[in-house]
Parts: sequence; structure tokens; C-alpha cells
Amino acid sequence: MVKCTRITDKPYCMQQTLFPKNDYSIQAPEAGLSADRFHSKPNNNGAQTPIKRLSIIIPAYNEANTIATVLDRINEVKLINNIEKEVIIINDFSKDNTEAIVQEYISHNTELTIKYLKYNKHEKNQGKGAAIHTGIALATGEYLLVQDADLEYDPGEYNMLLKPIINGYADVVYGSRFMGGNAHRILFFWHTIGNRFLTFLSNMFSNLNLTDMETGYKMFRTDLIQRIPLREKRFGFEPEVTARIARVPGIRIYEVGISYYGRTLEEGKKIGWKDGLRAIFCIIKFKFFGNGINRNTYAGTGGPEYTGEPQHSRPVEQVDV
Repeated sequence: MVKCTRITDKPYCMQQTLFPKNDYSIQAPEAGLSADRFHSKPNNNGAQTPIKRLSIIIPAYNEANTIATVLDRINEVKLINNIEKEVIIINDFSKDNTEAIVQEYISHNTELTIKYLKYNKHEKNQGKGAAIHTGIALATGEYLLVQDADLEYDPGEYNMLLKPIINGYADVVYGSRFMGGNAHRILFFWHTIGNRFLTFLSNMFSNLNLTDMETGYKMFRTDLIQRIPLREKRFGFEPEVTARIARVPGIRIYEVGISYYGRTLEEGKKIGWKDGLRAIFCIIKFKFFGNGINRNTYAGTGGPEYTGEPQHSRPVEQVDV
């Protein structure tokens, strides 16, 4: 059994949904779905959230050894409700042959289950956060998530993140490496302490009860995340997006336990202690000096209505939250 936990602190936040990991049977969506708004409450009637397409953003920097394998694993995944897969690869000016491998993969794999495969290259290295920003702008699915190209996270677990969304409970789902009974590689004690400290600090300022703020698996409503002006270009993306998402009135955030196949520095892991210090700075910055953060942006409006249509048909207007 996999535990799915509500994160936000409303009276109904302690509700927990239990479901079998491999039970992906979903009933047909009910008519008249109107709960997917920024000020929405959980749908106690079990109405489904219709999703036609999931955008999968892959930021890549010197990932020639793993990028093709990641694409293969994404291709093998069958999403519940026959949701389409849109894969957006952002090459952040890699110095190895990442680009050649991606181009070869696209040209030699014509029978993909991935319906939309997009490739974009930065003209200079800007950082993982900047690559994610580019991917968010290009996303056309109703929901999106970030998939690291280094095989630390398992694409076979997409359906676990989708389940609380499709069941009408969540706008955002975090995949936690520190909960659940899935496989976790045993690595470094101090890295774990650092991750837990950053999550604790983030929770203290955002009033959430996440177990893993720094996780690479975060699934967002596309129309929501596209309207938030994100600025952190490196690994500060994680604390920034958490701080900003937490300030959206009525946001519904859930966590599910995921597997984690971590890498060492020798195996190509790029994050370091300087990024930890930057994360602390970002947590404080976006709490007290958030560059125009405004909690009342959607007050009284109900937020932009969720229509179930692909987001490319809707102009993206940034809002400060």
C-alpha cells in the first residue's frame, strides 16, 4: 500500500488516501467538474480531474551516459486513463555528446508511445532552474513534472504522482524520498541531514509539513506554474517554487512516497554544499523579500478556471505569488 498525504493545513488536511501501488483503475470522469480552482476545496464526491496530456520536462547537462535510457523508460510507461506523454528535453549547453544522442534517438525511434517529443538547447549554460523555466514555458499538458536525466528517479512511478490529481484531491504532488516503502539507495549521512534541515526550514517559513522539499519529482498544474514568475536558475528552483506555491490561496498539495536511486559525485551528481547555502538563502529570501509576492492576487476571484484544455491555447500571464 502507498500512503498519499495531504500537506496543506486546512481543517480537512489530515485526510489520508490509501491505494495499492499498482491499482491504476480509474472510473470515467463525472460531468460538471468544477473543483479545480485556486480556491477549491477537496472533492468529497470523488469527481475525477480530466487530464489529456502530461508534460515531462528533462533538464540535461552532460547526461550522454543516461539520457537515452531515461527516454526508453519514459517510453515504456503507460499512463493511467491513456494520458498522452509530452517530453520536453532542455539541453543546458552540454559539453559532451548529449545533443547528438538525443537527435539520434529522435530520428531512429519512430514507434514511440511518446506523442510529443520536443528538443531545445540553451546557447550557454544557465543552470538546472533555467532549463526548467524553459520547459515550463513550452509545456502544453494540463499537468507537468520534472524528470532528471540521471536515472535517480523512476519514470515507472508517474502514475503514483498522478493518482491524487486524477482523483480530484491535488493541484500539486511532491514525490518524497523519505516516506513509503520503495527502494532507496543508501548514500551519505550528512546529505540526508542537510536535506531534512532544508525541508524543516522551508516548512517553518511556508507552514507546510513536507517530508522532502528538495525532491526532484514535483508535479504541478501547468496553468498554475506558468503564471508564477520563477527566478532561481540553479538548484535554488526547489525552495523557490515551494515558497511560491505555498502562498497560492487554497492550493492543495500532496506527497507520495517514491523510490530513489541516488548518485555519487563520481557518478555525475552535480549539487554541492554551495547549493545548500543558496537554498537557505532562497528560503529566507522568498519568505521576507519575495520581489512583489502578493498573497491576494486571486483573492475573491476563484482563480483561473480549469477547463481541461491543453495550456498552449491559453495565453500565459505571470502573477506574483
